[in-house]
Amino acid sequence: MDPAPRPRTPKRRTRLIVLAVLVLLAVAAFAIMWRPAIEAQTAAPVFDAATIERGQRLAMVGTCAACHTIDPSRPYAGGFALATPFGTVHSTNITPDARTGIGQWSEAAFTRALREGVSRDGHLLYPAFPYDHYTKLAQDDIRAMYAYFMTRPALEAPAHQNAMTFPFGFRPLVAFWNILYLKREPWQPVAGQSAEWNRGAYLSVALAHCTACHTPRTKLGGTDFSRHLDGGEAEGWYVPALNEHNPSPIPWTRDHLAEYLRTGIAPDHAVAGGPMQASVENLRLADPKDIDAIATYIHSYLAKAPPRRTRAAMPGSLPAPTANDPDLQRMQLGYSVYANSCARCHDVGRDATSGAALQLQKAVALYDPDPRSLIHIVVEGIAPPDGEPARWMPGFATILTDEQTGALAAYLRRYGAGQPQWEHIEDQVKKAKQP
Repeated sequence: MDPAPRPRTPKRRTRLIVLAVLVLLAVAAFAIMWRPAIEAQTAAPVFDAATIERGQRLAMVGTCAACHTIDPSRPYAGGFALATPFGTVHSTNITPDARTGIGQWSEAAFTRALREGVSRDGHLLYPAFPYDHYTKLAQDDIRAMYAYFMTRPALEAPAHQNAMTFPFGFRPLVAFWNILYLKREPWQPVAGQSAEWNRGAYLSVALAHCTACHTPRTKLGGTDFSRHLDGGEAEGWYVPALNEHNPSPIPWTRDHLAEYLRTGIAPDHAVAGGPMQASVENLRLADPKDIDAIATYIHSYLAKAPPRRTRAAMPGSLPAPTANDPDLQRMQLGYSVYANSCARCHDVGRDATSGAALQLQKAVALYDPDPRSLIHIVVEGIAPPDGEPARWMPGFATILTDEQTGALAAYLRRYGAGQPQWEHIEDQVKKAKQP
């Protein structure tokens, strides 16, 4: 007589359910992530000069070189290391090299990468490549950009190994990220807005991907569109809001914003630094009408910022700390650093031809909600592209101690901006000085 089967215990039943769920998730992940390879292109495509030129101007709006070029003598060969909360992602070679670049990519493969975040061979791309924005691009614009990149000099540059933290190096997880954040919807103009505003909105959202830096992200790294242009971060810098929460002590005009996007400098505003500097280097080569359109769109949000009571209108030198300051010792140290290292340029003020610098009462970094950008500027300085004349500021990483750098930031925040003190300044100084 066969023994009676053992009844399933609750613990065993739970294990079976968990196993079944894991199997279903694995099957779902494979179904979601799997994409077939697109056949390699063997014949070199032919493009007309007008399409290539339009593609170049669009690529400048998209600031593609900011991530895909680290050596100016090897444009678009990739290799830029982008640190994210999930690990370091390296940009790839997008020149038409057949082995290490996109030389075998057809327009269909190029389109799929921009619209869906899928490489020609079928593997998923990490969303550090902002395909969740590019998915809204019009096909004619994708075709023009494809023509531009496929006519660049072919450079051999194998991809660098990404360094993702566990478990984010497991690419199938990107498929679930896509479910949450990739909305494959074409761009739609907004009724009631001007043609220039809608052009600027399309370029800002779909191509320049301004929201990728200027909008907060969720814990999973997706753009939080419920807080559109409400400020974010990029490469360890704080990126200011471009809406009613913009911290600038001087209101932006539309014309000054357009000038800033073209040149990286505008009256009464700080010179572009950090990640924005790389963007400006590209935007200056874009179609001027497109830059005007972007400025019109962004300014429609900046104009909502209320007037702010700041010290930006106070001319002259910043004052010495008052004797009753509760943090007098640190403020005195910060003032000493300012007087010896900053004042001879920043106290003079800036005009169209001067070699001096903006009065720091007007510098937006002093009004940011955290000190990261100000500390990066002090530590790293701001240098123009190699061989080009532009505003310049030396970095003080090897000149100022951590204590001096933190004290300077604290002093400028209190006596330059008249704002409440930042927290954790010392921690931010240490992070900024890490290699």
